[in-house]
Parts: sequence; structure tokens; C-alpha cells
Amino acid sequence: MNATATPQATTSTSNSTCVKIGESAFSDFLMAVYILAFIFGLIFNLLTLVPIWQQVRRQNVLGIFLLSLSISDILFIFTMPLWINYYRQDHKWQLGVISCSVAGFFYYSNMYISIYLLCCISVDRYLVIKYPLRSKTHRTSRYAWAQSLTVYVVVVAMHIAVLVLDNLKDAHDDKNNNDRCYENYPMQRPIAFFNLVRVVIGFLLPLLVLAFSYWGVLATVGKSPGLSSQAKRKVRLLSFGVIGIFSICFAPYHILLLVRSIVFYQSDEILPDGTYCKFEQNMHFYFSCTLALSSLNCVVDPVLYALVSNGVQEEVKLCCRRYKNTPSEDYSLTTSTRGKPNRNLI
Repeated sequence: MNATATPQATTSTSNSTCVKIGESAFSDFLMAVYILAFIFGLIFNLLTLVPIWQQVRRQNVLGIFLLSLSISDILFIFTMPLWINYYRQDHKWQLGVISCSVAGFFYYSNMYISIYLLCCISVDRYLVIKYPLRSKTHRTSRYAWAQSLTVYVVVVAMHIAVLVLDNLKDAHDDKNNNDRCYENYPMQRPIAFFNLVRVVIGFLLPLLVLAFSYWGVLATVGKSPGLSSQAKRKVRLLSFGVIGIFSICFAPYHILLLVRSIVFYQSDEILPDGTYCKFEQNMHFYFSCTLALSSLNCVVDPVLYALVSNGVQEEVKLCCRRYKNTPSEDYSLTTSTRGKPNRNLI
């Protein structure tokens, strides 16, 4: 599998560890990040799930995208206790190979489902603002469900294919009693190639789509006299918020992933005391931090769209009033809001 290794390097690598990971406060830091992501991600997604569902029932296109995003986030959140336990045990999985592969499957699937759904939302916002009349006939609930389903099918199918073709060898590392999950060193050549594909198709291409869409949105909104200052502010908040998610949650991880893959291809040796392994040893802390940062997108997503979405805000207020009011008051409140036009989620 390691085309860059000499026979001596392969033998030496099998008897030594390329990257040494021991007990340290670093594991506690990562565990704390995942605990916070688990608690706040679960709370925020559950709080916005009912309001978003109400928007879906009204066949709101953006509501469908948000529901698809929330489902992916919640599925990932349910696997977070496995990662919390992993770092609590100082990078010891202790749960078997299959559970490691399943946890990683949900981790990376959620990452790229989120990225592509954010792209769908950005393109949808662009069409609504740039071509409001022409896009109205094409923006249906079927249109949104079809796009969301396509994103799920493509991302899940790609990750299943990788797991099957790789025979789960690179998910769990049990050499030298490591018992690591998705921390297998040295990198394998097929995995390095797949990493480059992930960076290009899973990050750079969506980033270009986002940049183009929100550049068009901001340019159009700035020249539109028909939008109120509050509506323009929400459009700008959504635009900068999504770009911020990419910059903070996804960009650092993919940049380091690209650098690691390039260094692997440029290395002439993968001996434990060689340049490549020293590089990976130095990068391990930073790369693990970027991976933890990527998990925070499940916390930021519901907060961002609840802040800028008129429909979700109204549903949250309605749910709070229903909880506080008496049954008779609740009925009058429900009937008074029924029949009002559904505002577009901008």
C-alpha cells in the first residue's frame, strides 16, 4: 500500500510507531470540545426542529433544506459520546473495529452533507433574490426534497464505497496495541489520493459556489430599493454567517488535510525517525484541533438560521406562547395566525 516506502522502511515501521500519542491534557481539551458540541448541538437542534418542521408542512423550500441539515446534525450528535469516550481514554477506542468505522462514517458524512446543503441554500438564496419571478415557478417542495435526497445519496454512497474498498483497514489502527480510531499513521497512498479528492470536490468546489452565490446576493441586495434595512441586514448576516461557518469549521481541517497529503507524496521515506513521521508528529495536535472545530458546525447551523429566518423565529415565538398561555388563549392565538402568508426565509 505504501508506494513511497523502501523494504527497510516497511520493516522498521511495523516495529515502531510513526506518531506517538500518549496521555496528555490535550486529550482532555478535545474531550471538552466534543462535550460542549454534544450538549449545545443537541439542545439547539431539538429547539429548532419543531419550528423548522412547521415550515416544511407549509412547503417552504428553505425549511426543507434546514430540516435535512438538522437530521444530519442530529445523527452525528448521537455518535459524539463515542468520540468523547475515545478522548477520555487517551486515544484508546476499546469498542471494536466496526463501531469505529460507523462513528467515522457519520462524522465525515455529516461534514460533507452539511457543506453541500449549505451550497444548496446559498444557490437558492441567489436565485430568489437575483431572479425572483423566474425562480418562483421552479422553487417547489419537490425541488428541495430532490436536492436534499441527492446530497444524502451521493455523500453516503461515496463513504460506503470507501469503507468497502478499503476493507476497514485504515479506520482502526491496532498495530503495536495502538487501538486508535481514524488516527492511522503513516498515511496510505489510496487514502492520500482520496484526501486530495475530498479537498477539491468536498471543499474548494463548494467554496467557489458559496462565494459566487453570496457575492451575487450581496450585490443585488445593496442595489434593491424594495427591501427594508432589516431585511438587508438579515441577508448580510446569513451570507457572512455561512462563509464564517466555512472559514472556522471546515477551512482549517481541509487546509491541513491538503498539506498532509502533499507532504506524504513528497516524502521519500516513512521511517519512524524520518522527515514524514516527524512532520505528522508535529501536525497531530493542530490537525486534531481542526477536526474538533469541524464538529462545531452542528452547533452553529441551527443558531445561524434561527437568527436570520423570519419563519423559524415566528414558530419559536408561537411555541413559547402556546406553552405559557391557557388552552383558550392558545386556540385564539393559533386561529389568529392561521391564514397569514408564509414569509420567505431570508
